[in-house]
Amino acid sequence: MEKQHKLYRTAFVLALITIFYNVVEGIVSTYLGFEDESLALFGFGTDSFIEVISGLGIAHMVLRIQRNPESNRDNFERTALRITGVAFYILFTGLVVSSVYNIWTGHKPLTTFWGVIISFISILIMWILVWWKRKVGRELDSAPILADANCTLVCVYMSIILLISSGVYELFKIPYVDSLGTLGLAYFALSEGKECFEKAKSDKHCCCD
Repeated sequence: MEKQHKLYRTAFVLALITIFYNVVEGIVSTYLGFEDESLALFGFGTDSFIEVISGLGIAHMVLRIQRNPESNRDNFERTALRITGVAFYILFTGLVVSSVYNIWTGHKPLTTFWGVIISFISILIMWILVWWKRKVGRELDSAPILADANCTLVCVYMSIILLISSGVYELFKIPYVDSLGTLGLAYFALSEGKECFEKAKSDKHCCCD
């Protein structure tokens, strides 16, 4: 029982780390994305803020399953999922409209240097969190914690998109690459939004992997 208690405490701390990191990442990315006129970086930062809402639901979930591993999703978690889902749909719409507008007007960012740096850091940190959450989830044989690890993996995919689009533009100054990267982020925002609403209506813990 003592080992199990320590594992749940670790899972809760990992949820808090995820929240804290996303707050910092969101502030830095939106600021630099706005300053550098990089829509991909700005959208990436906005996504980080939405992930904070999701993270609060995850932290609550860990406490719930620690008390009762067989319990189902409660109202707090379902509400957090619905709010997160709406936010992702709004983000999707904003990213698509802004990307099309930038392509139409031929807008290009001043630089995407910080997009490269931030995405690289994000990939590294998120991979560590995925590995750690999966380790804890397997030891607890907890489907919810393993599902959370897979959801964190989606953040890795989004970071890779930002890294590729920012890196290509910074190296070759190819037009529209930043906007195309933004559309890639929009795809994941739409997918995550749909999944949030599906989860809110059921007790399944599956997530994109």
